[in-house]
Amino acid sequence: MTARRIEYHEGASTDVVSAVTWYRRRSSKAALDFIEELRRAADVILEAPERWPMGKNKTRRFLLWRFPFAIIYSEKESVVTIWAVAHGSRRPEYWAHRL
Repeated sequence: MTARRIEYHEGASTDVVSAVTWYRRRSSKAALDFIEELRRAADVILEAPERWPMGKNKTRRFLLWRFPFAIIYSEKESVVTIWAVAHGSRRPEYWAHRL
């Protein structure tokens, strides 16, 4: 089934704000590129959310192309819930309590 919309968990929204703030301090272009990459990733996930392998807690992991982040998400009915936008080398599975 193809998902119809994406919802960000509050913690995932906080992850995005933190990452954008970090990139913005270094380069406004990098911050904008990060936001654009998240948008593209969301579009790709919505096209076929089941495309990526199932992991722990029935979540899936989509790796961003240009940034060291993964989008952790799950799908239920027509909604994709993004639980985390997790940096690849920080606190593995810190987001698991959000499920």
